[in-house]
Amino acid sequence: MKPSADYLVLDDDALLAQCRVDTFRVSGPGGQHRNRTDTAVRLTHEPSAVTAQASERRSQLQNRQQALRRLRIAIAHEVRRPVELERYTPPVELRAVLGAPKSKRLGPRHADYPRGVQRFLDLFVAVDAVVNEAAQRAGVSTGALSRFIQADPPLLVHCNALRKERGLRPLRGR
Repeated sequence: MKPSADYLVLDDDALLAQCRVDTFRVSGPGGQHRNRTDTAVRLTHEPSAVTAQASERRSQLQNRQQALRRLRIAIAHEVRRPVELERYTPPVELRAVLGAPKSKRLGPRHADYPRGVQRFLDLFVAVDAVVNEAAQRAGVSTGALSRFIQADPPLLVHCNALRKERGLRPLRGR
């Protein structure tokens, strides 16, 4: 994987073209149709080795779309890109999820949200998971950054894992 590769700017078809797609059966509610056909989907993004899967729908197409959404979030959480702190200015994607007025801020359901999360995590890792330093460099208050992290439970878990690796106390959830 190239450290500068930006997989999240790819459209769905281009991202899917970089993936190995596995279909399989799962048991559980859904009736005969779910148990008799391979509707569950696992995507493995080959350049980064990040995986995601979906099996909750009876339609393979719907599961593929859900797995693709999850893959984008997983890539945002797992694929780091270097940040030059000396000349750092918050990128547009980060400002879109952090700095805009609340009414215009992108939320977790927006298609561009994973790119903003990735830019935040790139910065967070570069400042060794110190919240107040990340907030200062991102141009927001520490409270605003904490609320952003707490509002997304998977992001909170990931940030706390990064902090634990560095011997820092975990952030509290809501």
